[in-house]
Amino acid sequence: MPMYQPNSHTRQENAKLDVGCGGQVLDLATAVKDGILGGGGGGLCCAVVDEKLDLRKMIEELESLEVPSVFICPISLEPMQDPVTLCTGQTYERSNILKWFSLGRYTCPTTMQELWDDTVTPNRTLQQLIVSWFSQKYLAMKKRSEDVQGRVIELLETLRKVKGQARVHALKDLRQLVTAHATAKKAVMDKAGVALVSSLLGPFTSHAVGSEVIGILVNSDLDSASMVNLRQPGKFALMVDMLNEGSIETKLNCTRLIEALMEGKDLEVENLSSLSLLVGLLRLVKDKRHPNGVLSGLHLLKIICLHESARNSVVSIGAIPQVVEVLPSLNKEGLELALYILEVLSTIPEGRLALKDCANTIPNVVKLLMKVSESCTQLALSILWAVCKLAPEECSAVAVEAGLAAKLLLVIQSGYNPALKQRSVELLKLCSLNYSATIFLSKCKLTRTMQ
Repeated sequence: MPMYQPNSHTRQENAKLDVGCGGQVLDLATAVKDGILGGGGGGLCCAVVDEKLDLRKMIEELESLEVPSVFICPISLEPMQDPVTLCTGQTYERSNILKWFSLGRYTCPTTMQELWDDTVTPNRTLQQLIVSWFSQKYLAMKKRSEDVQGRVIELLETLRKVKGQARVHALKDLRQLVTAHATAKKAVMDKAGVALVSSLLGPFTSHAVGSEVIGILVNSDLDSASMVNLRQPGKFALMVDMLNEGSIETKLNCTRLIEALMEGKDLEVENLSSLSLLVGLLRLVKDKRHPNGVLSGLHLLKIICLHESARNSVVSIGAIPQVVEVLPSLNKEGLELALYILEVLSTIPEGRLALKDCANTIPNVVKLLMKVSESCTQLALSILWAVCKLAPEECSAVAVEAGLAAKLLLVIQSGYNPALKQRSVELLKLCSLNYSATIFLSKCKLTRTMQ
């Protein structure tokens, strides 16, 4: 194979930027003018790159940034650090194209042309552009980070001095910073900001202040001392009040914070069984305008139901019929949460009675068999078993009319686990006790062949 020797014209072309698209090239001046460096010309775009900046480190720290396509290696789809150009005019990361060659492939990965020369030529112009672009973004990020940290420190100092509306404004600014910037969250932690912000919560705190404080805390890393502080009855009562009366954003933040407070160490039983807390969660669950609120409410309600001492309180406020009513509108995640709650509540007598007395329990739960997931089917079967076992004659008839028998036969013939199939067999037997064989088969609503 004849070796390709670059001539003076080719050497001149190597001083240009190969964009990797059909051999199109741009020189450095055009690249800057056209905004490839991302700065629209001037400033850092044309500055001499600081030799101390490490390209690999910059790429790692800016991984979430949208990188110009001309900087991406077509093989790895990662930003190039050592770009080299082939005789076809296409550019790749050196290590990637050398690995391609080591596998015995002597073609251009992009064009699949056979190479008449396997020499790789460093594309210094493109490398300079890559380093310049990442340096610009990196230095800008560092400057923003320093500005954010300084602003956080300033706001924390302000909070130590001001009250009233000025305090609300400072908290709002701090919440926005903590939500948007990881550096702000770290600065709050480093400057004892969590303790300062937590101290602003109390029984006489206004909801305007409380909403902003909770918005900051749910976006902060809480240590054990902060957890203990926030579990105080006065602070917890304020969170519950805002869960009932705040905006949807505040309600979501309250559920997240209360959930965090339940981790590691349980809240007192009276807090878990708080009627105000449970009512607030059920309002979230019923509000179909905010799907995120429905899921948050169900998630926290599930955690509360894990505590046996709280289950009677959950049943007593009418949670079962309300959860049953929302079943048809829930997605997979919501259904698994709701069915888990109903299944746990079916383990106590009051829960089973409430499930039986709710007219939509059996129809809504039967529809979910074999429809969502194996775990949902398992939970649904457990609920139906508890209800039908409580009042076999009354509930079995309703269940069969709702199509339970046909669904059970499908479960038995499915690839589900043996325990699930066995529960289906037992429930099918229970449902068939009040019918003759002929009538029961007709109730199964199966085709003649399947019968």
